Amino acid sequence: MTDTPRLVATDLDGTLLDSQGRVSVRTRAVLDELDAAGVPVVFTTGRPIRWMEELWEAVGGHGLAICSNGGIVYDVARREVRDYHAVPREVGLSIAEQVRAAVPGTSFAIEHLAGWTSEVGFPSHADDRSSARTQGDYSEIYRDDVVKILAVHRELDPEEFWERVEAAVGTEVVTTWSSSFALVEISAAGVTKATTLAMVAAEMGLGPEDVVAFGDMPNDLPMLEWAGTSYAMANAHPSVQDLADHLAPHHDDDGVAAVLADLFGLSSGPSR
Repeated sequence: MTDTPRLVATDLDGTLLDSQGRVSVRTRAVLDELDAAGVPVVFTTGRPIRWMEELWEAVGGHGLAICSNGGIVYDVARREVRDYHAVPREVGLSIAEQVRAAVPGTSFAIEHLAGWTSEVGFPSHADDRSSARTQGDYSEIYRDDVVKILAVHRELDPEEFWERVEAAVGTEVVTTWSSSFALVEISAAGVTKATTLAMVAAEMGLGPEDVVAFGDMPNDLPMLEWAGTSYAMANAHPSVQDLADHLAPHHDDDGVAAVLADLFGLSSGPSR
């Protein structure tokens, strides 16, 4: 890797954000310094676009964000989707049948460009309790612009569920997880945070050796493996800590900001 990174890629929940889902004062100060220095910071998150509105200002208002685990590249300045990678309808319907057969009791929802839709009874996330959603039969609610399928089970252990779903679908899609309950996130074949980040970096004339990346959960593993330098948070899942090159402080201790301040020779900003 070059002496100083030329692009920063960071996950949000459990990584850049604190436990309340906020960008701290200290972290914002570091992001502002990087913005002023012309260093791009790309948010790489499993979050859908609708959970990002209050965070756009923190990316500098002009950059790009990778949402839905690589399914979407979002132009922050224009507030519009620039690119997306859909799960084809025939694939989406087929894998649901395979998962239901292998793991009875699984229910599904879909993330699409305009929001989300679910089967009846699929649980709502806290960030979605005030947003409207359509519910119905899976085959009827499926759309051509589905960027992520969500599968949930109310009884199984999270890692057991992930392993069983992954075994059921094989290589037709990419499966991962980033939750504390039995929720599997499913993307189109070959689509991860890493593949989309590689595309964005290449457009800037950059390769993995130019990138420093931060993450905390299994959906960050491909990105951390791809990046020239990678950091797992002190609060990260054991698999992430095992893979990453380095360990950053806990996300509630502004771990990303602390590392970036050191790497780029910045002021760490005021304490929170």
